[in-house]
Amino acid sequence: MSDAPSQAPPPAAAAAPAEVAAALAAADPRLGPVFDAAGPFDPGRPTDETATALVRSVVYQQLSGRAAATIHGRVLAAFGDGKTPDLAAISAAPDDTLRACGLSRAKVLALRDIAERALDGRLPDRAALEAMLDDAVERALVAVRGVGPWTAQMLMMFTLGRPDVWPVLDLGVQEGFRILSGADARPTPAELAVAGERYRPYRSAAAWAMWRVVDLARAEKG
Repeated sequence: MSDAPSQAPPPAAAAAPAEVAAALAAADPRLGPVFDAAGPFDPGRPTDETATALVRSVVYQQLSGRAAATIHGRVLAAFGDGKTPDLAAISAAPDDTLRACGLSRAKVLALRDIAERALDGRLPDRAALEAMLDDAVERALVAVRGVGPWTAQMLMMFTLGRPDVWPVLDLGVQEGFRILSGADARPTPAELAVAGERYRPYRSAAAWAMWRVVDLARAEKG
């Protein structure tokens, strides 16, 4: 038996965000008030290349938004034009110079691996990723140092605009589903995977809605 195809079929016309919200509210009426309060999910279509998106993702890992933005800005200023990283400069820079931007040793190694893979062609560029199925995209990205399934899934959602990504390991998605369902405990990843079937083919928007459920619950508590 041959392996499953890794190439994606030609993309169908994307549904409008409001249509996606309506479809999800029909599949799960509990989501209707969430979209009424938060609006529909519209990730836009950023044009970042693979390496640019991964550099940002790695810098932001395990940091508050403000601290991560500061460090990311330093990296882009020191090794880029302020907007896009210079991969050759990152690859050639001494570790201490990279660390002076505020990067941990692990993130220095990760950024260097991103840069070197992009420069020698081992990291698929955006056009190549666009042609791949979701599973193939995830396999290609997690081969990079410091990039796990969650980071790959966030890139698929917010950079590639994939509509049907369901990050079952994300604690925010787990917590949002717990609140939505009125359960005492968060679902396990396996339980969340089963629960998410009802949201196909728009699980990316459903995941976003679970994050908004958490936000709305916190706002109600004051």
